Amino acid sequence: MTPATDPRIQPPTPRLIATDLDGTLLRDDKSVSDRTVAALAAAEEAGIEVFFVTGRPARWMDVVSEHVHGHGLAICANGAAVVDLHGGGTMLEVHSLERATALEVVRSLRERAPGTSFAVETTEGFHHEPTYSAQYTHDPGTIVAVAEKLLHHEARPGAPVLKLLAQHPRLEPDGFLALARATVGAHASVTRSSPSALLEISGPGVSKASTLARCCAERGISAGEVVAFGDMPNDVDMLTWAGTSYAMGNAHPDAIAAASGRTTANNEDGVAIVIERILGDLP
Repeated sequence: MTPATDPRIQPPTPRLIATDLDGTLLRDDKSVSDRTVAALAAAEEAGIEVFFVTGRPARWMDVVSEHVHGHGLAICANGAAVVDLHGGGTMLEVHSLERATALEVVRSLRERAPGTSFAVETTEGFHHEPTYSAQYTHDPGTIVAVAEKLLHHEARPGAPVLKLLAQHPRLEPDGFLALARATVGAHASVTRSSPSALLEISGPGVSKASTLARCCAERGISAGEVVAFGDMPNDVDMLTWAGTSYAMGNAHPDAIAAASGRTTANNEDGVAIVIERILGDLP
């Protein structure tokens, strides 16, 4: 018996499926399997909404934008933005990190964790310090400068900050997360989704769960009618909030502890397996 078919975990008929992307819905090569595409389409045909809930910025949603059906909404940047994928990535909601708060976070982490490098994700793009390892950005509009300059109130004042990223070359990932939460957790939300010591810092109270809860309330959907999937610490709040939740077979221990069930790994179509079972149980 696999965790995904454990008869002790019988979810109610869901109205919404909320799934993380990297390490969850996507395979390690960042593809969406044919089986998963079919399961998502079948869920929406059955009247179940599907929300992609990810740490990715809107500009990185091309991996799944062709697989959205009805509403086409996604929650990006760990809850900092709600994006219309049918509308070319238009941001419908923004829950920003105040620049003054971000500057205080930078100051505190530089003091507590010397060697930390920073990057800034705004509604208009991605900018980073010279020492920050930004292997995935090739945007010609990227500004490379110290964080204090990137976050100055006169620097691109019309671009809200979605999240601050903090990277350390030597610290252990969970140790860096614990240190940052102890240092700045009263002023900002700190989490991580990378296997390296890379933290994602959002405005206070902003998380995948907070924005998902707001979107569900607008639709009259309760937490008990939501099935969520995730694999990393940035999914923990969402997995805890949803009435039924599944940690992937490849999940971080914190995600496993937060979820009400487990499914197989992302490379084994763990999300599709659960969706197929849910649909099979519908009247």
